[in-house]
Amino acid sequence: MAKYLFLLTIVTVTGALASHETLKSITYSFLKVLEECKHELNLTDNILVDLYHFWKEDAALIKRDTGCAIACMSKKLDLVDPSGKLHHGNAQEFALKHGADEEVARKLVTMVHECEQKHEVNDDLCLRALEIAKCFKGGIHELNWAPKMEVMVGEVLTEV
Repeated sequence: MAKYLFLLTIVTVTGALASHETLKSITYSFLKVLEECKHELNLTDNILVDLYHFWKEDAALIKRDTGCAIACMSKKLDLVDPSGKLHHGNAQEFALKHGADEEVARKLVTMVHECEQKHEVNDDLCLRALEIAKCFKGGIHELNWAPKMEVMVGEVLTEV
């Protein structure tokens, strides 16, 4: 019995680490298109502060511009259709491309879809994207998959 519990623990920890790496890779892809969105939407560098704190559990996401940036980045990464709704197939492929296995990719897409359904009444695309992002962030924290932004920023800066 102890042997099975140990194996289950190893599988669970390995899955969490893989999911953590997947989210780190996905976040990195979003950051790579941020500059384009900043320019297109005339966003200030303050958006960087909001996105730096995005994965911090206690950070409040309240600025509409943050939602606009998230919506723009999602569009540039082909994760949403022209109406701004999640494109399930593209999102699934995106997650797989960034290291998710089938189960993790499916879980991520389902989580975003459920968050999207909770906030579909909001007609303002930026505020809706912000609310969906907050919901998704909460789900990722519940799973303990959130990447450490300090590591992400260090990696982005070494590339510059």
